[in-house]
Amino acid sequence: MIAVDTSSLVAYLEGELADDTMAIDAAIKAKSLRIPGPVITELLSYPKVGADVGKLIEDIPPLETAPGFWERAGETRRKLLSQGFKARVENVLIAQLCLDQNILLITRAPDFRHFVNLCGLRLA
Repeated sequence: MIAVDTSSLVAYLEGELADDTMAIDAAIKAKSLRIPGPVITELLSYPKVGADVGKLIEDIPPLETAPGFWERAGETRRKLLSQGFKARVENVLIAQLCLDQNILLITRAPDFRHFVNLCGLRLA
């Protein structure tokens, strides 16, 4: 399994050809792509969301939370903030879902680099 962040998924939907979008395409074909709930929320909140987004979301299984998820996410965010790093809640939730399930994250967002260094998040 491999998860995807909004930044890369938007680029994929816009038809951009890059390493991350090709990884998304390969994961979709292999049926190994998973979508974190916060990514679903972000995608559907865009005013000009297209019908292709809804279809894609239906076809990609979501990542499920495990017991204690919210507490671990809070601890992860506190860890980053206490070190002086930016830690937006939606990024914390995406990272925590990947950490809990020990899966890679496809992203182009630089904010996740702190999760790699301090929390052990693995990027694709």
